Amino acid sequence: MNREAKFVKKIDWFSILLYFLLVGIGWINIYSASVTEEPTSILDMSQLYGKQLFFIGSSIMLIILILSIEAKFYERFSSIIYIVSLISLLGLMVLGKNINGATSWYAIGSFTLQPSEFAKSATVLALAKYLSDIQTNINYFKHQLIAFAIILTPPLLIMLQPDAGSAMVYMAFFFVLYREGLPAIYLWIGFLLILLFIITLKVGYIYTIIGTVILGLICIFYVFKKELKRHRKTTLALTSLVAAISFILAVNYIFYNVFQQHHRDRFTLVLGLEKDPDKLEKIRKTFGFNTNQSQIAIGSGGFWGKGWLQGTRTKGDFVPEQDTDYIFTTVGEEWGFLGSSMVIFLFVALLLRILHRAEQQKNKFSRVYGYSVAAILFFHFAINIGMVIGLFPTVGIPLPFFSYGGSGLWGFTILLFIFIKLDANRINEW
Repeated sequence: MNREAKFVKKIDWFSILLYFLLVGIGWINIYSASVTEEPTSILDMSQLYGKQLFFIGSSIMLIILILSIEAKFYERFSSIIYIVSLISLLGLMVLGKNINGATSWYAIGSFTLQPSEFAKSATVLALAKYLSDIQTNINYFKHQLIAFAIILTPPLLIMLQPDAGSAMVYMAFFFVLYREGLPAIYLWIGFLLILLFIITLKVGYIYTIIGTVILGLICIFYVFKKELKRHRKTTLALTSLVAAISFILAVNYIFYNVFQQHHRDRFTLVLGLEKDPDKLEKIRKTFGFNTNQSQIAIGSGGFWGKGWLQGTRTKGDFVPEQDTDYIFTTVGEEWGFLGSSMVIFLFVALLLRILHRAEQQKNKFSRVYGYSVAAILFFHFAINIGMVIGLFPTVGIPLPFFSYGGSGLWGFTILLFIFIKLDANRINEW
């Protein structure tokens, strides 16, 4: 059996099948959400479904290209790919096109390209390369800082656009680091920072600082009394207290200068920050509208759904952004609980398949890459569907392989198929 035949045999065709099922079902729902009463061809490039079909066709070409490149290429050139990705994000400050308040796209004729979608794959490659280095030990603080820098640099640039939704996705990488041995204390730190952020918005920075100082002094007193190495422990506790106070003081700046107005409105409504009933009602009508309409559309589908192209909420354009962030509402209305469950099953099956194949890798680079792919896809999947059914606030995170958009589809395709290529070329074959 020649080399090409062996490679084809070792490709994970099950993951590819799941990919095309999700992409295909996604296109069917994009068609339903965007089709008009006027008869047009499915190849009509003036329609969203026509453009998405072009994106799907070009994704197939991307898949062929990715699978034809030597697997070693992705590891050897990961640093260069990462640097190019950072340059593309920086270039938006000069050449970017502003859409809906965010300068996140390059305009190429009638098409736009969003580099943040490709930055995910580049960051996964760079992180996998660094963690697989024989000299890297994630238990050492120096190596942790480098890993954090690799992960956090792209979202910092993305926040400048600003695009909080795309930046949030990079939180998924910390679960990968935890899998590779990162101490659990960092997950607790992340949880505490989120808690401090919410408490500061709710009660104000003065009361939050007072409460933090009191708790901090109690901890320092306890450490000083109980620990033999109290000087080092006390210094660490004091440093942590200063860092916490600094973060609390920065909360208002982040809230009013980094977050966009619609992000602030969501926090205001969820946390009850607005006391004026008239302003609160206005925010509720604007912020809660999408979620309310989404829940109504999904609920109206019942168990079996209304049938393809029969969704009255979909046809009436009741749900904004229904072809992108809220595409799952079309599934819920037209395909019902049964169809929604099938879509969720396909996503879960793909995630479990990736995790299973990642755990089988003998090469650490491939394993870290696989876990990163699963983490990113899970973050998108969980947040998007949670957002649509009202469990999470709207943050502008698309559903992988489903939502309309060329950059998103290409980005997720690259992310997944690089792993399929690495998986088909295990280390004992190199």
